[in-house]
Amino acid sequence: MHVEVTPLPGIGVRMDFAVHGGRRVGVISHRDGHLELIVSRAQDPDASIASLPLTTDEAMTLANLLGAPQLVGSLAEEQRGVSGVSTRQIPINPDSPFDGRTLGETRLRARTGVSIVAVLRAGQVQLSPGPDFTFTAGDVLVAVGTPERLQNAANIVTKG
Repeated sequence: MHVEVTPLPGIGVRMDFAVHGGRRVGVISHRDGHLELIVSRAQDPDASIASLPLTTDEAMTLANLLGAPQLVGSLAEEQRGVSGVSTRQIPINPDSPFDGRTLGETRLRARTGVSIVAVLRAGQVQLSPGPDFTFTAGDVLVAVGTPERLQNAANIVTKG
């Protein structure tokens, strides 16, 4: 599936893709952090036929409904035979000390031994984010580790 990313000067970025039938579905990520779910005409991707503003929580919930269960399920299936290893989703809430900071700044791996294997953002999956990956409120981290270490990581992401 090809996702088109279109800068919208003064507004933000539109990310969309064509669905079966030609219509385009996407998200506008506004510079002020607001998100907007859009459906565009098949013949004119700039002509929106539906638009729905989403709060960060709503966008996170929609992303989870659409993508997280499949990704986490796939990871869980791969780890089924590995004793003591679990997968957990850890949200970056607006009050997280890591909103706007990089994965490297969390030092999660060094502090807990947990690996961040993906980040879910506005319906997109960023696999294997590097230390320079910057978190934003609404991101959902997909972490792998022991249950105890995953809890420690969740505490760090939430409280610092």
